[in-house]
Amino acid sequence: MKSGSLEQKMKIVTKNLEHGWAFYMPLAYFGFFYLQPIFEHASGKQWLLTALGTLIFLALYLGILWTDRKSWQLAGLGALVAVGMLYAPFNGGASCYFIFAAALLPYVVETEAAVLALIGTIVALAGLETWLLHLSGWFLFYAAGLSVVVGATNIYFAQRTRMYHRLSAANEEIEHLAKIAERERIARDLHDVLGHTLSVIILKSELAGKLIDHDPERAKAEIADVERTSREALAEVRTTIRGYRGYSLDAELKQAQATLETAGVKVNSESAEVALTPVQESVVALVVREAVTNVVRHAGARNCVLRLTPVNGSCRFEIQDDGRGGDAVEGNGLRGMRERIEALGGTLQRETNSGTRLTIEFPITPAPRKETC
Repeated sequence: MKSGSLEQKMKIVTKNLEHGWAFYMPLAYFGFFYLQPIFEHASGKQWLLTALGTLIFLALYLGILWTDRKSWQLAGLGALVAVGMLYAPFNGGASCYFIFAAALLPYVVETEAAVLALIGTIVALAGLETWLLHLSGWFLFYAAGLSVVVGATNIYFAQRTRMYHRLSAANEEIEHLAKIAERERIARDLHDVLGHTLSVIILKSELAGKLIDHDPERAKAEIADVERTSREALAEVRTTIRGYRGYSLDAELKQAQATLETAGVKVNSESAEVALTPVQESVVALVVREAVTNVVRHAGARNCVLRLTPVNGSCRFEIQDDGRGGDAVEGNGLRGMRERIEALGGTLQRETNSGTRLTIEFPITPAPRKETC
């Protein structure tokens, strides 16, 4: 997540969109700017200056709310104070300019110390003008006193708003990462499910094609098995996307042996009893499936050993073939296996000196009940 996006969220524009009433309702207080002209029956020229001052105030106030650039916001606040100082000698209601500037400061400046220093500057300017021009004490009371009260109060609300936006940005980032993780999970699962199943379908279809002339009955059985496997694959894809798929390691080992034998590979399967959680069992089952698929597709092996054993509080699974081996670039399947095992706190090693040996090992988490694998 870029820091700029978080800063942009913390701009007054965003706050304005989410809490517009909090920034527009206080505009009613600007009505105090009209009290003196009303009570003193101001001339047309004075009313014209009052209307001009109102337009300038609205332009500065809305400009501060709508701009994204902090430098412009600070310039707008400075302009508010400057206009207030210009109008103060003939309209005591110009204290509104000082108060509104102090009220907006905490939303523009993030550091509390800097906000307090700038509020102090506003107060000092109001006091200096009152002293130099011998203005009414009421002007100083409003311009300085209310600026301190409103500005200090808004420090709390501004910090709370910033915290809200930080939490909102964090939640959006978490949601974004969760979507990415879910897409990656679906991609890995579909790769494991479809890669293995399609390999089995291809093998059985080729076998049926070879048997159809001299052993029609067996060819028919293989075709029926292709249909069954296809239907199972469709169901697996649906459950994988929903995320509800649970894999039986025992069934997967049996299927692995049948797949290898169909491909003409002699299998030696050794399986000991290991207590695994459902998550661990599903991960190992998927690793078995992908590893067997790789043997069938790429190894060109004649013999294969499947070995599952408990080792010093860990579960170890090995699959070794006597195929061509080689240091091929790690593909999506192997990366997916590695990610799954590392998520369990384990490791995956591949040796390709003589054939290929794939070894996974991860610590066994105590399960509430034992499951045979």
